[in-house]
Amino acid sequence: MQPRISIMKRPPRNQTTMHQVHRHPNLHPQANIPGREDEDYNLKDTNPQLGERWPNGGRGWMSGVGGGERHASTYDLVEQMFYLYVRVVKGKDLPTGAITGSCDPYVEVKLGNYKGRTRHFEKKMNPEWNQVFAFSKDRIQSSILEVFVKDKDMIGRDDYLGRVAFDLNEVPTRVPPDSPLAPQWYRLEDRRGEGKVRGEIMLAVWMGTQADEAFPEAWHSDAAFVSGEGVFNIRSKVYVSPKLWYLRVNVVEAQDVIPSDRNRLPEVFVKAQVGSQVLKTKICLTRTTNPLWNEDLIFVVAEPFEEQLIITVEDRVHPSRDEVLGKMNLPLTIFEKRLDHRPVHSRWFNLEKFGFGSLEGDRRMELKFASRIHLRVCLEGGYHVLDESTMYISDQRPTSRQLWKQPIGILEVGILGAQGLLPMKMKDGRGSTDAYCVAKYGQKWVRTRTILDTFSPKWNEQYTWEVYDPCTVLTLGVFDNCHLGGTIEKGGRDSRIGKVRIRLSTLEARRIYTHAYPLLVLHPHGVKKMGELQLAVRFTTLSLANMIHIYGHPLLPKMHYLHPFTVNQIENLRYQAMNIVAMRLGRAEPSLRKEVVEYMLDVDSHMWSMRRSKANFFRIMSLFSGMLSMGRWFTDVCHWKNPITTILVHILFLILIWNPELILPTLFLYMFLIGLWNYRFRPRHPPHMDTKISWAESVNPDELDEEFDTFPTSRSLDVVRMRYDRLRSVAGRIQTVVGDIATQGERFQSLLSWRDPRATSLFVVFSFGAALVLYATPFRAVALVTGLHCLRHPRFRSKMPSVPSNFFKRLPARTDTLI
Repeated sequence: MQPRISIMKRPPRNQTTMHQVHRHPNLHPQANIPGREDEDYNLKDTNPQLGERWPNGGRGWMSGVGGGERHASTYDLVEQMFYLYVRVVKGKDLPTGAITGSCDPYVEVKLGNYKGRTRHFEKKMNPEWNQVFAFSKDRIQSSILEVFVKDKDMIGRDDYLGRVAFDLNEVPTRVPPDSPLAPQWYRLEDRRGEGKVRGEIMLAVWMGTQADEAFPEAWHSDAAFVSGEGVFNIRSKVYVSPKLWYLRVNVVEAQDVIPSDRNRLPEVFVKAQVGSQVLKTKICLTRTTNPLWNEDLIFVVAEPFEEQLIITVEDRVHPSRDEVLGKMNLPLTIFEKRLDHRPVHSRWFNLEKFGFGSLEGDRRMELKFASRIHLRVCLEGGYHVLDESTMYISDQRPTSRQLWKQPIGILEVGILGAQGLLPMKMKDGRGSTDAYCVAKYGQKWVRTRTILDTFSPKWNEQYTWEVYDPCTVLTLGVFDNCHLGGTIEKGGRDSRIGKVRIRLSTLEARRIYTHAYPLLVLHPHGVKKMGELQLAVRFTTLSLANMIHIYGHPLLPKMHYLHPFTVNQIENLRYQAMNIVAMRLGRAEPSLRKEVVEYMLDVDSHMWSMRRSKANFFRIMSLFSGMLSMGRWFTDVCHWKNPITTILVHILFLILIWNPELILPTLFLYMFLIGLWNYRFRPRHPPHMDTKISWAESVNPDELDEEFDTFPTSRSLDVVRMRYDRLRSVAGRIQTVVGDIATQGERFQSLLSWRDPRATSLFVVFSFGAALVLYATPFRAVALVTGLHCLRHPRFRSKMPSVPSNFFKRLPARTDTLI
């Protein structure tokens, strides 16, 4: 029987209803765009009271926070939360019942309106509970702690065996890293506390904070409404991603592959399967009983290796039917682990060949050991198995621990709390949210405890990660827990509230960033702010030299460059890796739900959407805008729009022509000065999600509906036809732009390809003449004439296109060969 916590009286809770949710200003963004305040989606500075502050120098705690302070190096990025801890260890010599002659003891810890209860033991006078209860100081309404020992009665009222009472003003405090408080034996008192009764109980009572080692395992009073299996789903937990490997199966050849029909030569291919991953080789080009492939099949596998490699050799008897000619199962533990690109020894394996018995009426399969297959199989330890989007990667280390470098820094994150969360479900006829936060960096996942029924949860939990590369991303997500009370509520999925990403390279070393990050989620009706996540982040570098050294190294392990995968392989392998991670973390206790893992790993980032296409298009345009601005500025200079600027450019140009050795130093000095000037405007906050860049504020409702549609589509034929026509229109413009770029490149190629004999002849003659002139003329003179020609006054310019431009536009491209 699971221990439970009960409550006599509910504390006051937020009374916001779902009717109020529909009137929330962020639920209808399309209606709010014109008058919306920009700061709604902005990062906000916070001023939390970080670090440990002990009341009265650690002497007592009922009088509130006062005089003394004690700062600790741990848990210094969160606000201190005070708890009264009660550890119930065991009892001895407990009295037996007068009727039954036995005792089924349990302990009830009562503080004000809250009651915590241990599990009970049947017929045991010396029970051992070893359970911890934690009572938040903010919710305590009594100065007396009572610990009752009772005898459970299956029929009537539980019998009272004795109690122990504590005055909270006398409770000692414990400041980590002090050793845990030693439990003591206490004699049980009668109900009124006027005399001792038979039996003793071992207890430890102390005041501490969330930094106490007992905090994660304690049963919290603020989770008193949770029962059954739901108790496990509200506790904080640290997870580690499974160790992933790439399994490379090189199918070399096979021998003596005999089909069931001896009158035809087989069309043979090999199918390999690991778990749910199935890959096939191409059909051997030559019909033979000794086929040759020499083809690689790549899988993702995880330690411990639970699946086997299943190899089948099949014959394509008919376009719709394949016949199994041989099969074998191989455990993954027998294969070699390769750390670099050295060759792996190949092996021959016997196949279990299946054929039909000729004399048996039920046509059962008979086993023959004749065929064999030649394989080269290894577990690749020199690659990093990608299980998350490369745009938000948090780890680049290879699989094999032997290839890991030393960490270059420490990342510390204090998950303080959230503000302004929206109701995510209905409970007792009103809106409710049971929020928890998940943080993922590298192989380590953390999940905070669930704070029940509040729109402003306070977690104040601090976690630490080792950093091996600063160019990585920390991802945090906030979710609503729908697995409380031992039952799965409507939908059976933890709802996503929002996500925050922080790139470590944008953080200054040893600076504490305390900000409230907007939680933005794109819904079918538009972008919506779900609240704000309050964080305290600090990135500490261990060695500046190592940090600088990292920036000169490749982003991924060298095997990715020596033997790279194709783009399709990377996408398929990433999808398989995400499925494995989600499955393994879902088997933990408490489980990290599949929908949570997929949201944190951006499982749907590869799906096409009109909104993302627009966002990427305008990102490209913003990149070219700087070059276009420089081009317009130079055109204005050449056309003397501002004579003073043009004269200054002439002076600088002449100086550089007469002193060409100053060109490069001047260029670098100019970039140095620009960098110094831009230092004043450097970002003061970590980057956060931008609705404008994401093109989420003014997205068309139908485009949003298309983005949230299933794959394959579930919409009506008319809607699909309209979207297909729209996609054709957009794709037409894209193909025109791509075609124009290709045309310019092909014109450059045609300069010397003799596709236009006359144009190539002219260019060859021009090249010969230009070479003679450049050999005979100093470079300074050529540059001077060229520069002065470009900067000439408009009165010396013609409005017609120049000769080189006309010549280039007349060059042939391959557009005339397109069908």
